[in-house]
Amino acid sequence: MPDQIPMVQLLTPAGELVEDPAFPLHTTPDEVRGLYRDMVLVRRFDGEAAALQRQGELGLWTQSLGQEAAQIGSGRALRAGDHAFPTFREHGVAWCRGVDPVDLMGMFRGVSHGGWDPAEKNFHLYTIVIGAQTLHATGYAMGIARDGADDAVIAYFGDGASSQGDVAEAFTFASVCDAPVVFFCQNNQWAISEPAERQSRAPLHRRADGWGFPGLRVDGNDVLACLAVTRWALDRARRGAGPVLIEAFTYRMGAHSTSDDPGRYRSAAEREEWARRDPIDRVRCLLLRQGWADQEFLDAVEGESEALARDVRRRVRELPDPEPDLMFRHVYAGPHALVAEERAGYAEYAAGFGPDLAEGVPA
Repeated sequence: MPDQIPMVQLLTPAGELVEDPAFPLHTTPDEVRGLYRDMVLVRRFDGEAAALQRQGELGLWTQSLGQEAAQIGSGRALRAGDHAFPTFREHGVAWCRGVDPVDLMGMFRGVSHGGWDPAEKNFHLYTIVIGAQTLHATGYAMGIARDGADDAVIAYFGDGASSQGDVAEAFTFASVCDAPVVFFCQNNQWAISEPAERQSRAPLHRRADGWGFPGLRVDGNDVLACLAVTRWALDRARRGAGPVLIEAFTYRMGAHSTSDDPGRYRSAAEREEWARRDPIDRVRCLLLRQGWADQEFLDAVEGESEALARDVRRRVRELPDPEPDLMFRHVYAGPHALVAEERAGYAEYAAGFGPDLAEGVPA
């Protein structure tokens, strides 16, 4: 069975600490409380975004429900100078890099093409093209190595993307160039409606064998293990030892997106089984068992998450619509005859609807 394959685990589903000599983690109660807070807040604004989509405020939303440990653990392993290349579901990593949740939602509301400056956050824009970001990450990592910088890159992708040619090409370049990049695969069991076992006869982390770099599986619902393993991989990359493939074995408890109905291809019993491995519950159990937190702390985090949800809801609904002319800007680095022609044609078309629509589209 896929979930019986050995994997790195430092915190059991019951919230009990275990040791792995290969990946020691020296943490503090403050750090664990911070990881718990991160996961609770991310889950709450993620859920609020899904509700906003159902109410017509967003065109689409892709939940990260159930994958908080993989994202927060790996995200908190990054140093300030490291760069992250996400897919379209890395809301927890975005949170760790200081991206405003409302900026994430702007793209799904259709009012921006991204919403944040990748150079400022060291968190690149969401990538809808499946697997393409692994090539971007590898190229960036190759550049870092040539510049002699003491930084690393992490590329996020899912089990479905592991079947893409772009990912294979990224592995090739990263391997032969010893690029300082960590490939972080969140194996959430389902590539939309296709189960992972129909995509590969071998565990996904074993794919690294063919390219000559390490691959390992970590319990993706264990935030401590994800933190320890990602720190190890990033440190290894910084030393010039080349790439690592991490398979975070987790589960997508929600739908692939708000346009998906997972009830058509997987059972309720399967989801209930994984709900018993909830990444937030196990950290809560640890905090209470070790005496590192009390109910007052848990209630305070819950209250903070509700305040965040209210703030996000208000600000998302207040996002201004972009000027129509924006679609013609930044298409190319400089002027382009075809874009100029299309811009003029749209301005003429918009003028026929009166000044409100035509505003912001110069002739």
